[in-house]
Amino acid sequence: MAVWDSRNRRGPLAPRDPADQAAAFRDLCRSSPWKWQSLRFEYVDRPLTGTAGATPSAASPGDLVRAWLRRPGALRLETVDGLVLGSTTGINDSRGGFYVSSTRKTWLLPPHLVTPVYDDDGLVRRRPEAAYGEPSFGNGRFAAVLDPVELAGNAPVPLEFPNSNAVELGPIKEVDHEGRPALETTVSPNTSYRPADPAAPLCRPGNTVLRIDAGTGVCVASRWLDAPAAGDLPAGDARAGYGHWLRILGVDEYMLDDLFLAESMNLTDVRRHISWDVPAE
Repeated sequence: MAVWDSRNRRGPLAPRDPADQAAAFRDLCRSSPWKWQSLRFEYVDRPLTGTAGATPSAASPGDLVRAWLRRPGALRLETVDGLVLGSTTGINDSRGGFYVSSTRKTWLLPPHLVTPVYDDDGLVRRRPEAAYGEPSFGNGRFAAVLDPVELAGNAPVPLEFPNSNAVELGPIKEVDHEGRPALETTVSPNTSYRPADPAAPLCRPGNTVLRIDAGTGVCVASRWLDAPAAGDLPAGDARAGYGHWLRILGVDEYMLDDLFLAESMNLTDVRRHISWDVPAE
């Protein structure tokens, strides 16, 4: 993983003026590929209560998904009862045929093997060309949550003209989200906003409350403030409760291939002690 080193690191939660706060928030949104390689979390594809980042007790068991993700491309999903909803099956497949009919993008390296331009706080100021992409589930917002670069773009805009950024940021405040520090703000999309999945953007027209985890750069909560009233929408329309909630349970934990494969490879988990019993003579 590309690393950053400085003796004067402040981080996204350090005191700063509003312009620097906005720059730090956008740099944090670009930083996810270099902040973690594996993640264990719980996810709900809607806001739980009237405030982003509600407690997990507000979620019904049928809505909650437990996930294990190891970059690049390994994902396992379960219900709270342990029912497997999906898992990666081809993480060790040969990619020879993929490269035979390759294009230039085929040969791009994973993000953690290339070095971005960092700011003075160790956050990513400018992202290099790389093979970006996160596993998806349900809709494209799941992948965008894990790497919310669509809120900031790959690099700062040349000049801070009105509406030149992908989204406009409201006041930024430090909050606690499920025991982890996060940055929260209200955003509104500009005409230059290009979501990874146009059908499931992180922020919809009007105002959306977002939270970005300070340690991972993952968008841990969102809630659309200007959603139409439930009575004005057709039955089953998801816009009335548009948003998501995510609780991080573990970062950069060791994950065996067996976790993501349909059939066990009978590998030994090296984290567990293997006893060696010597027979007595």
